Amino acid sequence: MTGRSGLTARQFVGLLADPGSFDCWDEPVAHPAADPAYRESLARARERTGLDEAVTTGRVLLAGRPVALVASEFGFLGGSIGVTTAERITRAVERATAEGLPLIALPVSGGTRMQEGSAAFLCMLRVTAAVQAHQAAGLPYLTYLRNPTMGGVFASWGTLGHLVLAEPGARLGFLGPRVYEELRGVPLPDGVQSAETLAGRGLVDAVVAPSELRDVLRRLLSLLCDRPAGPRPNGRPAARVRPGPAPGAPADPGPAPDGPAPDAWDSVQRSRDPRRPGARELLRYAATRPVVLESPAGPHGPERALVRALAEFGGRPALVVGQQRRTGPQELPFTAADLRAVRRTAQQAEQLGLPLVTVVDTAGAELSAQAELDGVAVEIAHCLTTLLALRTPVLAVLLGQGSGGGALALLPADRVIAARHAWLAPLPPEGASAIVHRDGEHAAELARAQGIGAYDLAAVGLVDQVIPELPDAAAEPEAFCVRVGLAVGDALAGLADVPAADLAAGRRLRHRRLGDTLR
Repeated sequence: MTGRSGLTARQFVGLLADPGSFDCWDEPVAHPAADPAYRESLARARERTGLDEAVTTGRVLLAGRPVALVASEFGFLGGSIGVTTAERITRAVERATAEGLPLIALPVSGGTRMQEGSAAFLCMLRVTAAVQAHQAAGLPYLTYLRNPTMGGVFASWGTLGHLVLAEPGARLGFLGPRVYEELRGVPLPDGVQSAETLAGRGLVDAVVAPSELRDVLRRLLSLLCDRPAGPRPNGRPAARVRPGPAPGAPADPGPAPDGPAPDAWDSVQRSRDPRRPGARELLRYAATRPVVLESPAGPHGPERALVRALAEFGGRPALVVGQQRRTGPQELPFTAADLRAVRRTAQQAEQLGLPLVTVVDTAGAELSAQAELDGVAVEIAHCLTTLLALRTPVLAVLLGQGSGGGALALLPADRVIAARHAWLAPLPPEGASAIVHRDGEHAAELARAQGIGAYDLAAVGLVDQVIPELPDAAAEPEAFCVRVGLAVGDALAGLADVPAADLAAGRRLRHRRLGDTLR
């Protein structure tokens, strides 16, 4: 794989824009309260790059055509996406939609900003929802993946372009090589995450040199935009839509803790207990008349991490798709094929007019060279867009571990229920430690600092209800599952009164506000 191109965000803008045509949309940012070390890192990044965040946005003329641009800056903390970064991207996408402009995204990023933890990670849903609304308006969205584009950026807005282009030799993938080695104990094989390899697998549409990009985009936009008036291929005319709610709109702070919130690292350890009930146990103890839809065996043995069923909770039938973290001592990876089955189940729920219940309990998506080649990150991105747009109620149950994009893919929902010791993080704490400290020894410290626990997730607007554990689900599996099942039935009853036409819009509004309490 070749080294980075070395072009900054401003240099890339200059490469594409007609001279003097860049109209910057960036507004001053105020970062969330941060520890001194993080504040110092931000100050050094501002001084080094001349930017106040890891992305710059605006309107340019490209061969005389007005277009919106979102350009990442790798020199600013590795192009990582924090809460304010995501807000700047989201506002730019919404403004492009409101002004009827095609949008070109130029991501280069190591992924989610680990210093901001789950709040930043959840903002991938915010950006994805904005991109989806832009595409629904019949406006072109093109992405050019630069070297490197990794993690949550690759698994969301980076690969959602109508056309996905990439820089020659770029490293593109779900999991960074250092984290892969920390978690797996072996290096990631060479070439697996190259732009050329992914193009050969059909995951990238074309590999284009930076020097050729302006002309390629000019020709693509002329084909996509200079067409006779009338309906677009999606059946809808191009339209201007209103941007999302005012960024300062208050978010629902979520439920008050039932007693003191548990220690995050303690919750992580409890969630890994082999005795902890999973999706299959929830169906066994809490559902009425469950019909489990068995899936063929996967590549890792007779068991799969995917559970699908038709079942009743509180007398209300629903389609259930969930993650079974383990069978006995064996950890079950969540594969690209599992994610495709999630999308199929969601589509079946819409066709049948049934609510969808997703059950999240995973150590993460499969971490392997084959998973990268199978497009696990692209499948995560498509799960996000499918669930965000579903025209039937979606209820998510965060049952235990919520690690990485494999968990996030099942969380776009109208309501989210979480167990007391459930958690959600961009990476397992050991992986976050590998990024921030270059070792796995600071996992407990990062778990406590990243805001990954159920009550932290309630505070940023993701979780609506926390289910007690007495003292944890492993000690009382049947009683715990019954409590979860009752909460599922109550939530489904509440969602039944929401008109189908309002569901997708309400879901976008909900995810637009995620993390607002931290800005």
